[in-house]
Amino acid sequence: MIRSILTFVAVLVPVVALAQDAPDALVRKASDDVLAAIRADKDLQSGNMQKIYAIADEKVLPHFDFSRMTRLAVGRNWATATDAQKESLTKEFRTMLVRTYATSLSQYRNQTIEVKPAKVAAGDKETVVKTAVIQQGGPPIPIDYSMEKTDAGWKVYDVIIDGVSLVTTYRGSFNDQIQKSGIDGLVKTLSDRNAVSQSKAAPAKAEPKK
Repeated sequence: MIRSILTFVAVLVPVVALAQDAPDALVRKASDDVLAAIRADKDLQSGNMQKIYAIADEKVLPHFDFSRMTRLAVGRNWATATDAQKESLTKEFRTMLVRTYATSLSQYRNQTIEVKPAKVAAGDKETVVKTAVIQQGGPPIPIDYSMEKTDAGWKVYDVIIDGVSLVTTYRGSFNDQIQKSGIDGLVKTLSDRNAVSQSKAAPAKAEPKK
C-alpha cells in the first residue's frame, strides 16, 4: 500500500495562487498539472530518482501538514516526547515520505485521477476530498485526503487508501518501535532507513579511466 501512495498523492501540487481555493478545485487543478509534467518529462519517465526527489520535495510535500501527520502517527507517545525529539521525528518522517512518494512516482504508468466534489460549508476548517485512481485493466482505487484549512491554505494531514489510513498504519509500527527502544530508538530507526534509501538512490560514480 505504502509503495503505491505517491502515484496518487503526488498530484497534490502546492500552487500558491490556488492556496485559498476550494480543496477539491485545488486537487483537481494540481492533478492536471503534475500528470502533464510527468508525461512531458522523459527523465521522470525513465526513473531519474534525483529529479523525482526534487519534484516531490518542491511540488508535492509542501502541501502536507507534517507536524500534524507526525503527531497523529506517533499517537499517545507524542505527549512524552521532548521538543527536540518532536523536531527530529517530524524531520525523519518527512524525509521518509519524500523517498516513499518519489519511489512510487517513478512507477507512474498513465493512471488518471477522478476528483469528486468536496462537501465544504462556510466556515468549515476540515474536509475530506475523495478521489479515485483510474487504471487500465483494474478497478478504480479510492483515495481520500483529510484536509485542514490553515493560514497557508488547505493542507493534507492524512491519506486513506481503499479505507486504510496512512497515519494509523504508521502508528502501529511506531508504537511497537517506541515500546522496544523508546522515542530515540524510533528516531534512529527512521534515520537509518532514510540513510539506506539515500545511498540506493545516489547516482553511481563513474569508474576512473586507466
